[in-house]
Amino acid sequence: MPPAPELLPLSPPLPIASDWDVVVVGAGLAGALAAHGLARRGVRVLLVEQRVFPRWKVCGACLSPQALAALEAADLAGLVSGQGGTALGSLELGVAGLVSPIALGSGQVLSRARLDQALVDAAEAAGATVLTGTRAVLGAQAELGAATAGLVPHRQVVLQNGAARRMVSAKVVLIAAGLSHRCLDGEAEITSSIDPLSRVGAGCVLPGDAAGPPPGVLQMAVGWGGYAGLVRVEGGQINVACAFDPPMLRSSGGAAGACQAILTEAGFAAPSGLEAAAWQLTAALSRRSSPLSAHRLLLLGDAAGYVEPFTGEGMGWALTSSLAALPLVLRGLEHWDGAIEADWRRRHHRWVSQRQGFCRALALILRNPRATWGLSRLAATFPSITSSMIGFVQRPSLPCLTD
Repeated sequence: MPPAPELLPLSPPLPIASDWDVVVVGAGLAGALAAHGLARRGVRVLLVEQRVFPRWKVCGACLSPQALAALEAADLAGLVSGQGGTALGSLELGVAGLVSPIALGSGQVLSRARLDQALVDAAEAAGATVLTGTRAVLGAQAELGAATAGLVPHRQVVLQNGAARRMVSAKVVLIAAGLSHRCLDGEAEITSSIDPLSRVGAGCVLPGDAAGPPPGVLQMAVGWGGYAGLVRVEGGQINVACAFDPPMLRSSGGAAGACQAILTEAGFAAPSGLEAAAWQLTAALSRRSSPLSAHRLLLLGDAAGYVEPFTGEGMGWALTSSLAALPLVLRGLEHWDGAIEADWRRRHHRWVSQRQGFCRALALILRNPRATWGLSRLAATFPSITSSMIGFVQRPSLPCLTD
């Protein structure tokens, strides 16, 4: 039998150890904040990201009070404003030609290119080691009997950079690699199911001289085949983020046509430049992973499950999931047992899934034209009541970091 191929070091050569306390796969909001929180507590953390940062991604770019509270709990309260984030003061909700202004609370706006890079930098400054441009795949499960008994003190992760490969081990692995990750080849028992009614995300950036919402105003257009949100980020550019029914995308000839149709239907003037913009599409948005944990393994952020975040809570869910996982990871570094896996399922349900449930229900309501019409009339007739309802939904609630 020929010898097994040697695992090559990463190229270009990097002083990366082969043994870690925690390996975090995915350097988006959930992964970067988890790496930051662990590194601040003296944990040896490797944060691995397949993309090269800074990078833009489809996102509404609006940080809700929940998201800002999570950053403050992580001692990163000034991160958003320090990156040029601006206050989000009002929402213009457009449905069936009627646009209703609604006052918002303490939200802020910052592009994901700036926000994600800032969080990665914060994690690195706290002591985490960061690898970008590197794919990570969970290694094969250790011997089942030993793993079940909690005797195996590590999980293996295969890192790949081009043709070079390297195996590293960790006491705990966190998968925070987004909607359509392929990191769990060694964990066949965890599956991801897509909601048959799921919409597809799409987004682009328009130049600052394009007509659109004024600074501090989020324009949200709701149509029969989806919705579109426009907001100005730092530098004046317009961030466009949409969720479309797949038939809407096909019948409109693509994302630009679908966005323009929904804006017009809702009562907004579509800005110029939609056709020429560089659009990105996402995988199906609404999906669930099950189970959310395995031996020395937790799923965080979008990798754990996602629904259309019509209320602007998407980033809040991701950041909150990191805070909720932190005590369990620290516990698992001392001793891993099955109770940690069960506790994570309970904590994730309490702090993330229950909040996602409201958005799931709202998304179903907004697919009904009569219900959508009624909500838009309520917003137009009683803007203060609508603002209060939004404030109630977005009221921050954070997990304890020490339990």
